[in-house]
Amino acid sequence: MTSRPAPSAPDAPYGGIPYDTVVLAGGAARRLGGADKPAVRVGGRALLDRVLAACAGASTTVVVALPRPTARQVTWAREDPPGGGPLAALDAGLRHTTAEHVLVLSADLPFLDDGTVRRLRAALTAARDADGALLADADGRDQPLVAAYRAAALRRELAALTAAHGTLTGLPLRRLTGALDLVRVPDPVASFDCDTWDDIATARARIREHGHVLDEWISAVKDELGIDLDVDTGALLDLARDAAHGVARPAAPLTTFLVGYAAAHAGGGPQAVAEATRKAAALAQRWAEEADEAAPGSGTRPDAG
Repeated sequence: MTSRPAPSAPDAPYGGIPYDTVVLAGGAARRLGGADKPAVRVGGRALLDRVLAACAGASTTVVVALPRPTARQVTWAREDPPGGGPLAALDAGLRHTTAEHVLVLSADLPFLDDGTVRRLRAALTAARDADGALLADADGRDQPLVAAYRAAALRRELAALTAAHGTLTGLPLRRLTGALDLVRVPDPVASFDCDTWDDIATARARIREHGHVLDEWISAVKDELGIDLDVDTGALLDLARDAAHGVARPAAPLTTFLVGYAAAHAGGGPQAVAEATRKAAALAQRWAEEADEAAPGSGTRPDAG
């Protein structure tokens, strides 16, 4: 495998090139005692669902594993025979894709997000002569199952391996990546995968840290409720604070609930939420101002104005 640094800044534009995703989720998880690793929950969400949320922009998402309930709709595939290894699984998944670029992911990446996906796609687009762009972990090791590839390059090398060996079953992933020209995108966080129960414990502890817990909770709630809505959480938190301080503590959760209810009646969407939040925040401000005007010593009669 030829590996070199990505030639452009991580946020370089990628031209909106459509992409498909193949998620490999059928491993034996021997280091987890044979547990169903994609279903293990971190932050209240299955590892597989967390990965699927990161690649929600894919035209087609293929999960190579036995079908199971997931937070969003996917296409299911299975290597033949089952348990044939990563190359056989990748080949099975690729058969359901048509996009020029293919994101290839394992199903045990608790910190993968859409920002990382954008960086990988940007690096691949910028390196016009490269076959793919993959993450490098904290120790500088390449992570070929957190990568964006040119589909034609994957199909070419998989076909060559099949011709040379008669099968892809049991072949290690390096047989494929060793023939590809790849650029590296360093990311010690998103490349973190969960191979052991200690890894699971580390991931669960990290998302409860102060800087992560709110975003993680909001993402978990959206998954649980089956909604995909990006709103200004800062404005909602400010509204809850104002309602709690200016009216009464129980007003905070009730007010934010009513904002959501009003937004739904207005057709839903971020703009509806923003407008309902604005109105409720203005009301909370007027309520607080009246309380200040009526306070003893304010110099203002309660009936003034």
